[in-house]
Amino acid sequence: MGTLPPTPSQTVGPFYGYALPFPGGEELAPAGHPGTITVRGTVYDGAGAPVPDALVEVWQAGPDGSLAGAPGSLRRDPVTGAVAGRHGIDFTGFARSATDAAGHWFVRTLPPAPHRSGAVPHLAVCVFARGLLHHLYTRIHLPEHATALSTDPLFAALPPNRRATLVAAEERPGTYRFDIHLQAGASEETVFLAFP
Repeated sequence: MGTLPPTPSQTVGPFYGYALPFPGGEELAPAGHPGTITVRGTVYDGAGAPVPDALVEVWQAGPDGSLAGAPGSLRRDPVTGAVAGRHGIDFTGFARSATDAAGHWFVRTLPPAPHRSGAVPHLAVCVFARGLLHHLYTRIHLPEHATALSTDPLFAALPPNRRATLVAAEERPGTYRFDIHLQAGASEETVFLAFP
């Protein structure tokens, strides 16, 4: 009996669009909280076209630096068993936003604080999209943390022209834009992180 070849990799989407999004998945923060911010953007493919079937996950520390978000992401209707979404009261620390037909995504959250001494506040991001063999990880930094970025080892390791791909742009108070370029020219492609 001969050796069988390995099973080829599968792409990570777009099948997840039917199972992973849930009502209120974009809402990390309690409804109506006065400190809420919105981070929004567009996911672009290598040709610069919007990706209409991507999924963006965000994890972050709370305003107190805690990584222990409240449960509530997959609350179910007790009668039908259908996913009812979040209860909208607690900060969860986790969001899942599916892109729309124009590739747009957003999350409503609270500004992150450092999760440990010396850390720079950020939102950790995972991107799932058609054509990817593995999901991609990156970070979003808010522009008000720019001075702290000078002490960040990740930023120090990046060429200066690539650092801007990890910093959101403030559109107006409380609203930030962070576009994700899956593949593009050397200066436009979002910096993605590799984990051992």
